[in-house]
Amino acid sequence: MHEPTAFKSNVVRDDQSHDHDHAHAHDGWRSYLPALVSFVLLITGLVLEHVWQLSFFTDYIKLAWYIAAYIPVGFPVLRAGWTSIKNGQVFTEFFLMSIATIGAFIIGEYPEGVAVMLFYAVGELFQTAAVRRAKGNIRALLDLRPNVAHVLRGNHYVTTKPEEVAIGEIIQIKVGEKIPLDGTLISSYASLNNAALTGESKPEYISQGNHVMAGSINLKNVINVRVNKLFEDSSIARILELVEHATTRKSKTELLIRRLAKIYTPIVTYLAMAICFLPIFFVDDYVFSDWLYRALIFLVISCPCALVISIPLGYFGGLGAASKNGILFKGATFLDQLTKVNTLILDKTGTVTKGIFKVKKIYPAEDIDKNTLMRTLMALESKSNHPVARAIMACKLEGEIPKATEITEIAGKGLQGIVEGELILAGNKSLLQQFNIETPGFVDKIVESLVLVAIENKYAGCLVIADELKEDAKASIETLKKMGIREIIMLSGDQNSITKKVAKELGIKSAKGGLLPEDKLHEVETLKKDKNKIIAFVGDGINDAPILAASDVGIAMGGLGSDVAIETADVIIQTDQPSKIIAGIKIGKAAQRIIWQNIYLAFGVKILVLVGGAFGMATMWQAVFADVGVALLAILNAVRIGNMKMW
Repeated sequence: MHEPTAFKSNVVRDDQSHDHDHAHAHDGWRSYLPALVSFVLLITGLVLEHVWQLSFFTDYIKLAWYIAAYIPVGFPVLRAGWTSIKNGQVFTEFFLMSIATIGAFIIGEYPEGVAVMLFYAVGELFQTAAVRRAKGNIRALLDLRPNVAHVLRGNHYVTTKPEEVAIGEIIQIKVGEKIPLDGTLISSYASLNNAALTGESKPEYISQGNHVMAGSINLKNVINVRVNKLFEDSSIARILELVEHATTRKSKTELLIRRLAKIYTPIVTYLAMAICFLPIFFVDDYVFSDWLYRALIFLVISCPCALVISIPLGYFGGLGAASKNGILFKGATFLDQLTKVNTLILDKTGTVTKGIFKVKKIYPAEDIDKNTLMRTLMALESKSNHPVARAIMACKLEGEIPKATEITEIAGKGLQGIVEGELILAGNKSLLQQFNIETPGFVDKIVESLVLVAIENKYAGCLVIADELKEDAKASIETLKKMGIREIIMLSGDQNSITKKVAKELGIKSAKGGLLPEDKLHEVETLKKDKNKIIAFVGDGINDAPILAASDVGIAMGGLGSDVAIETADVIIQTDQPSKIIAGIKIGKAAQRIIWQNIYLAFGVKILVLVGGAFGMATMWQAVFADVGVALLAILNAVRIGNMKMW
């Protein structure tokens, strides 16, 4: 069954041209011109026939007039129906509308024949407009595609296509321009609008050395960025590819209706034939034209347009609402599947925590003041790019940081160096044990990560380093439980003690740490043995890719997440907020609710009018209004999802 698309006088519709038609046709008033011409001719004909009752407007003149009214809207449908028949698809909506309207002309009901096709055309135009609106949030992402890049080559900037910029080159972005490629900010700071990428309208301030994404809009000052990804690998290119392919992956509901439509259409066609011819054997005063008229009404109302268009339209609306909120689904299937999840597995770092270390507490030894401890430690860590070193360097300090020399990294343990003539050690407990340095007993009771410091082979203090929870993490876990997620589990490669502590803070009862990727995968596969569990896994790292692929729904944090995780996942959260999982579930449930409302509405009304038409209690005008009316109600109901504020 073809999807109803736009009504056009010069385009034969088929499945292959569907997306192309939606994207490139209907330029202005031209798409409405055939329907307008038919409407004017139909109204004029009715006035000539029934109001003015002109004597010449009879027989062949009347027939020719209504044929002229029929052609602008009828010819494209007749041609599409003939093309479908040649392609082996006989029972399409084009076939139904063609038979019904030609039959109306055969029995002399010319105005009704024109009206059926005219209302069908108008309905198609409304459907097309609704599809464009529903897909608007998705298609708006295409406007993010940067067209030019200003690249530093030689001593001046050259304007070129983003696809022609190499990794390592420096690009300049002026105020109001889109960043064309992913890279590292060279300028001291930048204020960026990431609304179209993440759904967040609040400007984001980026400091020197941090990552910036293609598609972001520069709000203040001219900035320079060193490119670290080719255009085809950039965040915006990845998002566009996901969006362009999302609607091609059909949900089970949508595929079911397609299959039913292929069975339903020939059945109603044969039933219409039965209504027309079987009464010959049972009715004494059989009049062929009367029973043909009833059969034609039956055909008109049986057209499954409302079902075929409103279901994909509901999913388009859901996908669009999700993308507007910074959630990218790789297909309508996962929009459905997310609503069924009852078991949620979470990674820790970068998923419920920020993935950014911060110094929580400082414990100097009794004979060393806090500032001396930090001056010494920061001198040693100043040359390191490790996340822990960056967390230490972010601390406030009185006075200047002294210079460290002879810095040596001891693999897996920490650093040693000379600061102001003294040997300094900074690292984990095993580093101090290597130098036979004793540590106080309370150190062993701290579950968070520690940086232990020794000066001249004597313990000098320690720092507690911890990753921060995301602001919405705790509230999100509580809400997910209330929404019916029966089991929430945390699996992490971090220390088991740290993992359990974070899980306890979030109210998660089941947690395991110290897991390798294969250990996580084993845990997921064990859970999947219970066929009643629908499992979603949320992660962000390369090591999460196997688990994302194995779970029923893989959800990747798209901001901090690795490319491998994002490519493997079924759902991508651009804002890295756990609360977006809740929004995704709500959007999926809203889409399902609207789709089933449309299914019940369409079938209910059609059955009533079909029965009425078969028993002669409905006219073709009523059939047309019922069919078009149901389609329009279904469309209006489907597009609501894009305007809802429930998430």
